[in-house]
Parts: sequence; structure tokens; C-alpha cells
Amino acid sequence: MFSSSQEEHCAPSKDPVKYGELVVLGYNGSLPNGDRGRRKSRFALYKRTKANGVKPSAVHILNTPQDSKIGRSTESPIDFVVTDTIAGGQEGEETPITQSTISRFACRVICERNPPYTARIYAAGFDSSKNIFLGEKAAKWKNPDGHMDGLTTNGVLVMHPKGGFTEESKPGVWREISVCGDVYTLRETRSAQTPGKLVENESNVLLDGSLVDLCGATLLWRTAEGLFHTPTQKHLEALRQEINAARPQCPVGLNTLAFPSMQRSRALSCLEDKQPWVYLACGHVHGYHNWGHRSEQEPNTQRECPMCRMVGPYVPLWLGCEPAFYVDTGAPTHAFVPCGHVCSEKSVKYWSEIPLPHGTHAFHAACPFCATQLSLAQGCSKLIFQGPVD
Repeated sequence: MFSSSQEEHCAPSKDPVKYGELVVLGYNGSLPNGDRGRRKSRFALYKRTKANGVKPSAVHILNTPQDSKIGRSTESPIDFVVTDTIAGGQEGEETPITQSTISRFACRVICERNPPYTARIYAAGFDSSKNIFLGEKAAKWKNPDGHMDGLTTNGVLVMHPKGGFTEESKPGVWREISVCGDVYTLRETRSAQTPGKLVENESNVLLDGSLVDLCGATLLWRTAEGLFHTPTQKHLEALRQEINAARPQCPVGLNTLAFPSMQRSRALSCLEDKQPWVYLACGHVHGYHNWGHRSEQEPNTQRECPMCRMVGPYVPLWLGCEPAFYVDTGAPTHAFVPCGHVCSEKSVKYWSEIPLPHGTHAFHAACPFCATQLSLAQGCSKLIFQGPVD
């Protein structure tokens, strides 16, 4: 959750200035039960009629921190509410989950109001009076210039990819951002009392493709210019129709396969009769069939492909519906392993190399569409379709 420029408060204009978007990884374009109010899978930042950035003020140390009412997600400064991402994306919003590790006010984004509209990120902790507030256990200190600084309990981590967000990009280094926007190396553990080392030659400026991790959810920052070069929903829909128009067939049942609509692709429980399935070990695409099991306890984790006899997971294929996660406009030819989400080859390979924070000190690559941890042995699989025999 954070405070920022938001579209509801933008100036009445035909073309309001758009700074960029923050997109939550793991939701494939929308929350399981739909975006509602401030609780949504993506958030667009527009220029406000009046600036509302936080300004330095007096520092107060409370002997009884409990006397300061900490803000909830219903507080007016919060523009965008982020909840913990559930890997797999099949849980509904009403499903009980464990206590969130995401701060009620996790971070704030401040955008310059004039070109080039530079966006900067800061760790944040606010009380109900809109004052920055850090708890007893949060790391805090006074800098040589006299101003106070600190870290939120579980930290706000940022990673800027090398080369921006393009098909040639490579993973950058994860850093931690302080309340005042300084950059630090990571702590030994996520909530350790001792901060990392100050990195003086790096800044808190968000770049196209920067990742922000809030210890429970990871967000992708896309600039307005970067979004201009990404595929649109219409482009992704055209690619889906192009695949279906080629009439791929199950090589065994000889029935025609078809990817479901983008809307159904977001609802992973809506399997259809023509749904493509894949043997991830080899990439051969089939329709669903109920043979080749190697394990009765876990029927679809060890299945033998009837085409090449390779054994591995057998899963349905789903198109990746969130355009912001694509690094190019290529055809959906590859699938993430083991979830089966499909997108372009360069997009799959890009995300397969990104180590995302997991827990207090672990990192692993994950599918951006559902947040499922990727297989260490095989992060992606090239799809092999069979055309019609007639």
C-alpha cells in the first residue's frame, strides 16, 4: 500500500499526464474476483491537480508508540491496496490467508510534475495523521546531515534490470530503499535490526521494468513510454486467434484444440473441452487424455508422452493476459514450467532469469502471471503443436 499520484485526482483534461503504472505480479491482469476500488492488480499514476508529496518536518520519539494510531488500508492517503500474492492465483479474495507481512503503508512513489516526470520510490510508515511513523523494532538512525532515516520492518526492496525492460535485459541487483530514499545493500535477513551498507552511487529512481518487493507481493513499474511499446490486449487477442485459426490438433485424439478467451484464461479453474495440454518435459501439445500415469497419488506430475515417451508434468496451457509482463510482441511459443502459462520466447526467458525475493532471505524465479516458483531444472518449455492432418 502506498500514497502516490492517482487517476481519480487528476486534472480535468482530455489528455491527463500519465507517469506510469505499477502492476502486481501473480494476477495475470486482474484479481481473482475482479478489481474493486483501491484493491486492484494494477495502478496507473496520473498527475494530480495539486502536489501532495511528503515534506521533512520535526522528529518526535514516542515513549509509548501504542499511543500513535497506525493507519489502516481505509485511510485516505492510501491510493492502492496490495495484499499478499498467493502462488498459483487460484485463491479468491475471500479465502482466509495467513497474516500479511506487507505494511499498511509499505511505500510511496513521488513523481516530478515536469518532464521527464522522474518517479522515485521511498519506504514508508505513516500514522493516521499522515506523519511518517516507524515502529519500535524498525531500524532507524540519524544521518551526518542531521535528518532522521530508517527502514520499514520487512523492508522495501527494489531491483533495476540491466538494459531497461527489453528483450536484451538482464537481472540487476536487489537493494533496499530507506524512508528518505537512500539505497542500501540487503540486510542479513528481511527484518534484521542492522541496515545494510549505503550504496552512494545508486538512486531510488524507478526505471522502466524496475521491480519493487514488499515482502508478500512484488510489483513491476512500467513508465508511460515503456507501456507505449508493449503489446496491447488487442494484440494478444490477435495472437490467440491466429493460433486457433491454424487449427492445432491433438496428435493422439486428432481433435482440434483452441486456447480459451483471455477472460477465461484468467480463471484457471475453467477448463474447456478444446483446452490445450502439454507434456512439459518435451513440449508436445495434446488435448486432455487419461492415460500414461506413472503415479496414482499425483496423477499429472509424472505422465509419459505418447509421442516421445518422455516423462514429466502434464498441465493445461493458459495464455499470459497481462501485456505489461511482455518484453516483446512475439508469438506465444513457450510455457513456464510447471504452471503452463504461455507467452513469447524472449519474455519467458527473461522472467526465468529474474530472482524474486521469497520469504525472509530466499530468492527464486517465478512465473509473473501466477507467481508459481519455476522449476530449477527446467524453467520453460518450447511448445510443439501438430497442425491439422486434412
